[in-house]
Amino acid sequence: MKFLNNIRFWVLLGFAAAALQVSGEYVELPDVPAPAPLSAQPTLQSDSEPKPNIPPVIATSSEPSAAASPTDKDKPEAKPGSYTPEPGSLPPSPYIAKETNNEAQILREFQLQLELAKRLRAEKSMALATSTLVSILETNAPNELKRKALFELALVNQDDNQFLKAQQIFSQFLKRYPDDPSTPEIVLRQGLLYRQMGVPTLAISKFYAVMSMALKLNLSNMDYYKKLVLQAQSEIADTYYQQGDYAHAADFFGRLLKADAAGLNKPHIQVRLIRSLASMQDDSETATKSQIFLEHNADSTDVPEVRFLLASALKHLGRNQDSMRQVLLLLQSQVDNARKEPETWIYWQQRAGNEIANQLYKEGDYINALEIYLHLAGLNKTAAWQIPIWYQTGLAYEQLQQWDRATEVYKRILDRRKEVKDADNTPSLLSLFDMAKWRNDYIAWMQKSKATNLSYQRSEVGPKPPTASP
Repeated sequence: MKFLNNIRFWVLLGFAAAALQVSGEYVELPDVPAPAPLSAQPTLQSDSEPKPNIPPVIATSSEPSAAASPTDKDKPEAKPGSYTPEPGSLPPSPYIAKETNNEAQILREFQLQLELAKRLRAEKSMALATSTLVSILETNAPNELKRKALFELALVNQDDNQFLKAQQIFSQFLKRYPDDPSTPEIVLRQGLLYRQMGVPTLAISKFYAVMSMALKLNLSNMDYYKKLVLQAQSEIADTYYQQGDYAHAADFFGRLLKADAAGLNKPHIQVRLIRSLASMQDDSETATKSQIFLEHNADSTDVPEVRFLLASALKHLGRNQDSMRQVLLLLQSQVDNARKEPETWIYWQQRAGNEIANQLYKEGDYINALEIYLHLAGLNKTAAWQIPIWYQTGLAYEQLQQWDRATEVYKRILDRRKEVKDADNTPSLLSLFDMAKWRNDYIAWMQKSKATNLSYQRSEVGPKPPTASP
């Protein structure tokens, strides 16, 4: 019975299809009782129910389609609500899913999720970026997308200062993709993370591993991996430098400069080398390397620091005049370099002038110390800067026994007392006002005493009054 019902259904359906082909229009199908096994499926609509409005496959237009054949004009115009199917096509139905390229669609969705995670990381939305990437890794995404998602997840944790998690993810990446061309870069990043975590020994071992791995891999982009190896060598030197192991740092920085590799940032490495030599108190090498740097990098933003290190090295070598010349060059370059990181220039100008001038003053070279103090006073107009410099200037004038100029300087300091606001009244600044007043009073008393003594001495030297004869 079940078999006969199925046969009856398909026969009636065939008659209906034949009728549609003859008329060229859709006609209302008679009610057909559904077979028992198909009772769970939706039934076709009866005459008493409203007909579905099925839209045509090709949109109606006043212009003929470019793909229309010459005989299309002879065909009768489709009536409203009618539909003429093209060969091999079916009318749209809410009960049949649309045909799609599932693999391409899924791949596109995963790529969009990956791009979203990168954008969230750039926006510092680390929690959302993490959840997005984890969702990709937990699906049946293609292996290449999972590889990118795993790498991005490590970067998210690194940017979020979750260094231990980032290290674990990088290690997982290396375990899953041991032959991946990006493994040297992953190991380099691990070394940088270890250095941030305060484990320099592991960091250096990772940097050495980068060099050995790059040699073993079958690499097509050799320029990229040469830069990786060069960076690994630089990071080894920089790790020693950050540890305070300036001897090893200077050795590695020197090797890099001798290698003269393409793409090397030589000025940056030269500055690191000069700093290391200065920290080792190797004054001779510091002076030599500093002069070479200044000759070839006059426009560098590191010029003020290098010139300060050069002046200090020359001072330690006993070449006071050469040191003085470097300090004055640094102080006089304020106008020319005001537009190039002025804060950096002023910092090194103040530091160089202060240290060298104070050393000269302690050694009794008051004339050269005074010249530097006078230049220093013009670098900054604030009371917190000028008053201490003026006080040192007054002391230098006293040592040179130029009492009137010393008094003038101390009075200038006392006149600034009214300008200083309460917020600027630091204990050291207040003490300078008191000391300037005392020095000024002392000079006035000393000069008065000298005048009195001189007057007394003159009165002693004058002719004695005649004595009365007996």
